[in-house]
Amino acid sequence: MNDYLNHPVFQIYAISCLVLCADLLFLWGYSGAVRAKVSSTPNQEDVTQFGGSLAEFDPPPIARVLRAHRNAQANIFPFLMLGLVFVLMGGTRGHALILFGTFTVARLIHSFVYLKALQPWRTIFFTIGGLATIALMLDIVWLMVR
Repeated sequence: MNDYLNHPVFQIYAISCLVLCADLLFLWGYSGAVRAKVSSTPNQEDVTQFGGSLAEFDPPPIARVLRAHRNAQANIFPFLMLGLVFVLMGGTRGHALILFGTFTVARLIHSFVYLKALQPWRTIFFTIGGLATIALMLDIVWLMVR
């Protein structure tokens, strides 16, 4: 087991996991900060405890952060599962650096431009992350058939 923990490909994967999980945690925490700033919640117990207004639907600033968080989850979780398969199948360090690095940087920038409502950058970095995921899948298929 220690061999895997010290393997360069696993270490690249672990760094990607840490950074991508930090992105998810930031978005999660930021949604709470925006909710507090807007003073709106869908939960009566929160209004009773903390004040603010009860809202059946989230106001646009909160909704944007929650959409960014859902988008990050929907893209990061599959990539991390595929990344682990890649590591366990003996993927190369060079491919790991390119694929994990590209995806991680693209997702970080995507989160930023999503929160700032910057098009076409949001679509561009979403696409870059998606292409990195597809490339990772193809690399896994290649590792299976070689």
